[in-house]
Amino acid sequence: MRSRRFRAAGLCLLGLLVVVLGGCVGGGGHALGTPGPQTIPVGQSVQSIEWGGVSRTFHLYRPQGLTDAAPLVVMLHGGFGNGEQAERAYHWDAEADRGRFLVAYPDGLNRAWNAGTCCGEPQRVGADDVGFITAMVGAVEQQMPLDRARIYVTGMSNGAMMALRLGCQSDVFAAIAPVAGTLLTDCSQAHRVSVLQIHGTADDRVPYNGGPGKAFSFNGTARVDGPSAQSVNATWRAIDACGPPNSSTAGDVTTQVAGCPDGRTVELISVAGAGHQWPGGEPSPLAEKLAGTPAPSTALDATDTIWQFFTQNHR
Repeated sequence: MRSRRFRAAGLCLLGLLVVVLGGCVGGGGHALGTPGPQTIPVGQSVQSIEWGGVSRTFHLYRPQGLTDAAPLVVMLHGGFGNGEQAERAYHWDAEADRGRFLVAYPDGLNRAWNAGTCCGEPQRVGADDVGFITAMVGAVEQQMPLDRARIYVTGMSNGAMMALRLGCQSDVFAAIAPVAGTLLTDCSQAHRVSVLQIHGTADDRVPYNGGPGKAFSFNGTARVDGPSAQSVNATWRAIDACGPPNSSTAGDVTTQVAGCPDGRTVELISVAGAGHQWPGGEPSPLAEKLAGTPAPSTALDATDTIWQFFTQNHR
């Protein structure tokens, strides 16, 4: 309870800092101030905050009739993508209509995230994406009450790596759900958090078994070299002091679940034969399609699976 009060105070302070540093958010001219149910438009909107000396944008989706303190899902796009592409490709708006929650789709700097040893311009310049995403959550909360026990983050590829970094280096999120990602940052000081990984066994960009992946573009940039999906899962089981995992298989989908203290869980869903993709989603951004990324598997609806996991894991 004491840590929850500290966390709540931290989010409020972040919101105030965004007011001081950024002044306002874009998208309809909604000023940051007292949270209220009418300050975020119903449906899709685009907003911005000042962070690290630049204007950083994020897309928001608010379902019709959502007025109470709401859960928030942060969806992080992959490399070469952006918030608009993630909103279109992964069907989170429709899931939010059914589940009654807000969705935020932030835009990475030059279409990438600083996830540690990857990727692109954000990694080269040392962009503070942990700070930006945390400040974005504070900015959203200044406009509409959030259920602080149910703030979550998920992501695809480079966005999955960023979600893992947030799990390691932030205490904002109750659960994280990386898809087709790996751990590329220090996680020695991580707070305990529930984790769901989803990964295709035939992923050649972020290999399921770890090691260097195939380049993401024709000039050979952004090749990922990290631990295996099983190793990342074991890392989180150790962090969360979980018991040994149980495994079950249905068709192409194998689910490995470990129970942990305080009701947390650490899971790994492996999709046999699936490549570097969001199962059940739309095709990848053009650059990845040109590089030969296969069509998403239909053996699993990753979005609905992740939301069901989030509903079972809160602070």
